[in-house]
Amino acid sequence: MPSPIIVVGHKNPDNDAISAAIGYAWLKNELAVREARDGEEPDVYVPARLGPLPRETAGVLDKWGIEPPMVINNLFARVSDVMTRDPLTVSAGCKIIEAGRALRKHNIQALVVTNEDGTYKGLISTRMIANRYISATDVLETEGASEMAVAADLIASLDQTVDTVMESQILTLDKDDKLDEAVADLMNQPFREAVVLDEDNVPIGIVTRSDIAVHPHRKVVLVDHNEVSQAAAGIEDAEVVEIIDHHRIADVSTVYPIKFVNMPVGSSATIVTLEAQRYGVDIPKPIAAVLLSAVMTDTVVLKSPTATRTDERVVDYLSGILGVDPLEFGMEVFSFRGGDDDMPIDKLVCADSKEFDLGDGTVLIAQHETTNLEAVMSREGEMREYMRGLIETHGYACVLLMVTDIIAEGSQFLCEGNRRIVNRAFGIECTGEGGVWMPGVLSRKKQVASRILEA
Repeated sequence: MPSPIIVVGHKNPDNDAISAAIGYAWLKNELAVREARDGEEPDVYVPARLGPLPRETAGVLDKWGIEPPMVINNLFARVSDVMTRDPLTVSAGCKIIEAGRALRKHNIQALVVTNEDGTYKGLISTRMIANRYISATDVLETEGASEMAVAADLIASLDQTVDTVMESQILTLDKDDKLDEAVADLMNQPFREAVVLDEDNVPIGIVTRSDIAVHPHRKVVLVDHNEVSQAAAGIEDAEVVEIIDHHRIADVSTVYPIKFVNMPVGSSATIVTLEAQRYGVDIPKPIAAVLLSAVMTDTVVLKSPTATRTDERVVDYLSGILGVDPLEFGMEVFSFRGGDDDMPIDKLVCADSKEFDLGDGTVLIAQHETTNLEAVMSREGEMREYMRGLIETHGYACVLLMVTDIIAEGSQFLCEGNRRIVNRAFGIECTGEGGVWMPGVLSRKKQVASRILEA
């Protein structure tokens, strides 16, 4: 079975990054089954995320019974990418002759030895059995035993149990261990094999030196970003096979030509929906709900200047599947965020944030959308202190927080660090206390990041 292909959004994921990953992984799995040849195993696409679920995403997933995507920390090749899964096992009480027959029957070099409860005990290989017989010939030479006696001893040994010849000091690994680190450990031990164990100490795989001869690259589909600074660690070590995005084209490069869909629309979920329509795949209600939630949050219920006629058509299509009023649906999604007055400060400031490289420094632009601007601004001192901590910890030249009021249709700018960067871009005086109200500014991508990058 081939390793799954990861579908993942950007760091500090927002609702669109996670929802687009869920939706596109679903679509790719549908297409993979449709296009698989007879007898061929279809590729498997797995949605992933690079951080915690935003509250609105958690609310939608819980309501519609969808499992959250798995959390990944990096895209470096892992042990699971090369291991032989479900290795053949024998019990410690198995006879050597039975183990030998199993090795020959399956044309393999090693068997994992387990305890009665199925947990790992050791490893027996053709090499270990051969060494048992070689040692018997040493007895023939050093102790002067007759050839008949040695032969009888060898035959008798076939009835011994495998735990008399197995090796228990074999390297054990976790399936999520980085492959580079595992390779070093495997090459430094005297045995050719390592056993992969799960959290219950049950063997789930085996890795040999032959398996690591060719370094694999994890396959990944990027959604809602195409920028190295926003991608998972190890993106350079991965094989990017597709990109689905609605942002500027940045610096992710590939060795081979790939499918790259980049459209000037308000949400990556819009593109996922269009792809499903293009391939004639009907979208089930749970997936439609996830995609619609992303379009409505990323376009601020279609009020953002990034919202297009295409987004509007997609919203009509998805809301039609669900039989809901799109505006009411969108406001319900925003309500999942809960109260701004008790939200943890790290989520309030950084739950939706992106880094932008200016060449001589990095700017962090964060956005918090709310229907209660007053409640958020009552925590201004707390937010500014956290922003200054981000500058000290990460070395940002500037941190800009957009507190976006989706009802009043504008954003309060709070800025720490080198405020000249923001002031120069917008011709404002964003100093300390209070910040600056920016009417009509709803989009970080189209109205804020672009102006800062061009200033």
